[in-house]
Amino acid sequence: MDVVDMIMDDHREVERLFNELKNSPGKRPLLTPVMCALLVAHSRAEESEVYPVAKKEAGETDEVEHSQQEHAEAEKLLAELAKADPTSSRYEELLDKVIESVTHHVEEEESNVLPGMRSQLDSDRLSQLAEKFAASRAKHLGEMPGQATKGELLQQARNAGISGASGMSREQLTEALQSS
Repeated sequence: MDVVDMIMDDHREVERLFNELKNSPGKRPLLTPVMCALLVAHSRAEESEVYPVAKKEAGETDEVEHSQQEHAEAEKLLAELAKADPTSSRYEELLDKVIESVTHHVEEEESNVLPGMRSQLDSDRLSQLAEKFAASRAKHLGEMPGQATKGELLQQARNAGISGASGMSREQLTEALQSS
């Protein structure tokens, strides 16, 4: 299995979780943290292992910068969703926004970034990335939105093409990523 397949498998799992969250409100207290943790781990693994390679080796600079911005937007929404009462209309509104945001991101990533990687990188490199992606994803599984370290925020800023990030505080990085 290569990294593109792994990423797409995660996308399908997230879509399955979205369906459960929409259609089985009673499962929301249990599934919301699961969905948030999966998305955060997936995003961190892409940001640390996949996006830098996609930029440098596959020439996907603009697409990666855009994808990184979408990750920041989704994480902000996920943080709000995780705090919302699963029985409230606010939860429903936030869930719809998360689904819209993540679905849009998945469609773009599967149309642009992933095909570019598959065409520009050989199968050995894609397999190496799969191992790194899996290890990073496992390391971050269980983390919730808003818990990124300063180092992770710096990587996100590099992925997003934000200049001057190395001199920013954690709070400044978070703000720059959310406003990019």
